[in-house]
Amino acid sequence: MADVVITTTDGLDGTEVTEYLGVVSGEAIIGANVVSDVFAGVRDVVGGRSRSYEKKVAKGRKEALTDIEAEAADLGAGAVVGAAFDYEEMSEGMLWVNLSGTAVKTR
Repeated sequence: MADVVITTTDGLDGTEVTEYLGVVSGEAIIGANVVSDVFAGVRDVVGGRSRSYEKKVAKGRKEALTDIEAEAADLGAGAVVGAAFDYEEMSEGMLWVNLSGTAVKTR
């Protein structure tokens, strides 16, 4: 797979956008297990960070990045501009991670 630059900005410094190919997205749905939920609950009560959830969210972001890069590459894009993550709790213990942006050809 070709490397596709993914950026939150509207363009790339020193690079001209020659064609807009459309909106692309990558999604991941992350589920937590009972053990993670119990330990996260304890962390919430006594304070501190829930490393297990942080790792799951990081994994979801990586999966969404991989998906959007593949979708953009399939369109022949050299970059995705205006990329933004969105996180949504679908149900208790289930988190949806979405990354969307505009696939573009560059020169």
